[in-house]
Amino acid sequence: MIFSFERQDPALDIFLQALRDKGIDCEVQTRDRVVVRVFGCLDAQTEALANRSGGAPGSTPSPGADRSIDADFADAAAPVMIAGPCAIESEEQIEAVVDFLRRRNIRYIRGGAFKPRTSPDDFQGLGEQGLRIISASARPAGLKIVTEVMDRSQIEAVCRHADILQVGSRSMFNYTLLTALGSVDKPVLLKRGMAATVDEWLQAAEYVSRGGNDRIILCERGIRTFEPRCRNMLDIAAIAQVRHLSGYPVVADPSHAAGRRELVVPLALAAAAAGADGLMVELHPDPSTALSDREQALDFDQFDTLLKRLAGLRTAREGKA
Repeated sequence: MIFSFERQDPALDIFLQALRDKGIDCEVQTRDRVVVRVFGCLDAQTEALANRSGGAPGSTPSPGADRSIDADFADAAAPVMIAGPCAIESEEQIEAVVDFLRRRNIRYIRGGAFKPRTSPDDFQGLGEQGLRIISASARPAGLKIVTEVMDRSQIEAVCRHADILQVGSRSMFNYTLLTALGSVDKPVLLKRGMAATVDEWLQAAEYVSRGGNDRIILCERGIRTFEPRCRNMLDIAAIAQVRHLSGYPVVADPSHAAGRRELVVPLALAAAAAGADGLMVELHPDPSTALSDREQALDFDQFDTLLKRLAGLRTAREGKA
């Protein structure tokens, strides 16, 4: 069970002492809030201590609830665009992307500093140096930063630079990390696991929510199927399903679903038509030189094509309204 407390709640010490007295193991995460993950069963008396203090475990909010994710995601007329390279590689690369996005009034930049790669020989990211690079360029330009956190030990560093913390597909089942993110007062973008059902995805979000952080954005990034011609299969139905079942904003990642740049634009259009609240697209000044996922990254001209197609889709929908 997971319990969430305000940092100065006097009942927290009483609850923790009760756990120690009964020999019940727990894990405590302290950031903006204090999250206690209990390993074992509680009797009614001990659980009541947390319930009376306001530290009772959370529950999945009803559809349409106000979660204060970010004003950009609240009833947006068009999908919020998050764009940038798979991996932060250099100051020059990020400065070029920041300038491109700023001139198109796109407010979110993505870029990985910590890169979980299937092969240990692949580029693993620049780590904290990468965070400093993207922060130094994006913040003066007024862009918000979306970047991945892979482990509890990285949360403090990522929080210093990022506006939205991304949990990657490989980490969706990392319940210790998800619990720790419940104590953070920043939005969490939770990618669907590559072989996860919709229910498993929503239950992963529940680990964050029960820690007291309801600022959750769900990201459909495609799932593995038997079809080899796509890297993954973008689950369009899931976009509509999870918006109905959870009420959380849903972002689609057509880049990871496609694995091939020629499929990114049509998949992005399909996700937008299905009601996605946002799109996260990989963008690189020169995809042929990218150190990570070069086959699926769009260059600047291709990204402009996507923006024009999305504008055309929006105009068509408004004309039929």
